[in-house]
Amino acid sequence: MNSPGFDGAALPAERPGAPASEALAQRRATIAAGRAQAAWRTEAAWAEDELGGVRILRFPPPGAPAATVLHLHGGGFRMGAPEMVGAFAGALAASCGVEVVAPAYRLAPEHPFPAGLADARSVLAAVRRQGAGRIILSGDSAGGGLAASLAALAPALGVRPAGLILLSPWLDLTVTSDSYRDNGEVDKLFSKAAAQEAAALYLQGVSPRHPLASPLHGPLADFPETLIDVSEHEVLFDDSRRFAAALRAAGVQASLRSTPDMEHVAVTRDLRLHGAAEAFAAIQRFIRGLLAETPA
Repeated sequence: MNSPGFDGAALPAERPGAPASEALAQRRATIAAGRAQAAWRTEAAWAEDELGGVRILRFPPPGAPAATVLHLHGGGFRMGAPEMVGAFAGALAASCGVEVVAPAYRLAPEHPFPAGLADARSVLAAVRRQGAGRIILSGDSAGGGLAASLAALAPALGVRPAGLILLSPWLDLTVTSDSYRDNGEVDKLFSKAAAQEAAALYLQGVSPRHPLASPLHGPLADFPETLIDVSEHEVLFDDSRRFAAALRAAGVQASLRSTPDMEHVAVTRDLRLHGAAEAFAAIQRFIRGLLAETPA
């Protein structure tokens, strides 16, 4: 399937997928077991709910929310769960006075592109219908790519996000940047081979340059103010660096924050990891700045 021209109002038709491999099924089973055993349960309470036909977790602030952060978890489009970002989401809700909504979007290969993005769009539309004022889009790793694609779709829903937060985002599914080679030996959580496999499971014949699969190749002029946080020593570093430059070239205010030797998406995994606390503080400053700048 070739990449069509970009239409901000439409997604490609959904397609049947393929069954997960035994190895992928086993990895998902480990995550499911962790969910069942409350492995990611935190002191901050969360509530399971449904929005737009999609299971979500809500992380409420102590009082009335100043904004809604819609956060999309990572996992290479093929695994992961919102519970896995629970500590991050709960801390963000408590410290910034925002409600964090984390969807359990459909996963490849059973549900290839654009199913996960369609779920994210449904949740965003439902958040808007519920009367949320300021909406901030956020995502880590593959979820960062989904969040960026969602930012491209948002105006057609009548949503003008207050901001966009991308944490070690995967933004170019061509898997051709130099950082796959330069950082392949030091990035223990992702690799070029893993990226190629995950992209193939997700795309299933769609061009990796499709602007809603790889937002680096899409139009960016309507994007909101964006914060990108990444490690200088992960394979996705070039995705962040190039995306920040492309946003600025399109006239969008974009901040790129890079940390040497930080692990992939450390901030969503454990604030005790190297660089994670500093990344979290930068996210807090960004959100507070948006709330100060943007009318409720």
